[in-house]
Amino acid sequence: MKIAIGSDHAGFELKEKIKAFLNEKGYEYDDLGAVKFDPDDDYPEYGRKVGEAVASGKYDRGIVICGTGMGISISANKVPGIRATTCYNTEMAKMAREHNDSNVLALGGRIKTEEPISKIVEVWLDTPFSNGERHKRRIEQIKEIEKSEK
Repeated sequence: MKIAIGSDHAGFELKEKIKAFLNEKGYEYDDLGAVKFDPDDDYPEYGRKVGEAVASGKYDRGIVICGTGMGISISANKVPGIRATTCYNTEMAKMAREHNDSNVLALGGRIKTEEPISKIVEVWLDTPFSNGERHKRRIEQIKEIEKSEK
């Protein structure tokens, strides 16, 4: 599995920790920025970069981080084919994959979670899509919305 990862300044420190975790677990990834801490950078750039990288098929999944995970997920979700989900615990991560076939995980560098972020990332990466008929149907409906928005 190949992963694209990106963050703004508010997620920069957490991104570095996640990269260490991905290295430890043997995942292949590319950091699409920010490559250095810049307090004046903006999350839409990195949400878009990761979203486009995943949508292109070059990457299987993406991880994006800003202050809350919300703004960068909104940005990533503007890219057709992206299903970015903000997850603050392992149950959300599991359901995002099983039910929504989430292909981008959004996290918040300023959000304190009860569970370790590494566990949330691990569950999200390890959980397969359920392939349930109702879930496939709903994803197809989302794709139709994307087509109508052009």
